[in-house]
Amino acid sequence: MNFPRPDDYIDIHNHGAVPEDGLFKVETLMAHEDLEPGNITGLTYSYGIHPWHLNDENHKLLLGRVVKAAGNPDVALIGEAGFDRVRGPSMELQKRVFEEQVSIAAGNDKPVVIHCVRAWDELLSSHKRLRPEIPWLVHGFHGKEDLARQLISKGMYLSLWFEFVMRPEAAPLLKSIPGNRIFLETDGADIDIKDIYIKVSKDLGVRLETLKEQILKNFVIFFSNNCY
Repeated sequence: MNFPRPDDYIDIHNHGAVPEDGLFKVETLMAHEDLEPGNITGLTYSYGIHPWHLNDENHKLLLGRVVKAAGNPDVALIGEAGFDRVRGPSMELQKRVFEEQVSIAAGNDKPVVIHCVRAWDELLSSHKRLRPEIPWLVHGFHGKEDLARQLISKGMYLSLWFEFVMRPEAAPLLKSIPGNRIFLETDGADIDIKDIYIKVSKDLGVRLETLKEQILKNFVIFFSNNCY
């Protein structure tokens, strides 16, 4: 996999990413699209089955694609995989396919990036049952401080939802998250990751360079598969 340069801003979760000077992006490929990762400077890839695009008819085909992609050195993570109570198939199917993806990730020594909407009990239940030794990253997080602490206590990392993190009310949540557990993302939206970094550094009362250094360190540790 490619790695960021020391001065790069890191966008840990993107869709439709293109290389940009000074930025490092993790491009999310979804198995239902059957897209191929490439070895492109400034990019690395996650690959997985999003619950929105999962059903009884396609899950075996999509899992086969994940198995194939997981062996590709340009794929750094598996996912976004997870649970969604608002949109998606039965929770039983979501759980089965999520846990299959976690198993594929573990077999290839790759972390997991998670999509979770109103299904935290299911996510925590799977974590308790599977007891993963590879790290999990919850992307798009904008939940309560108590939930953040619970996820972090299980060894998970959190990437903050871009829209929420730009609001003034995001500051208390940001301050409650240990610096060594945080990532930032655009989720493919028309927003500059640099602006997100600037806002977060102000909320945390730290220099922008200090925040960049922390997130780079988090990236290196996360991809060394360190849960704790």
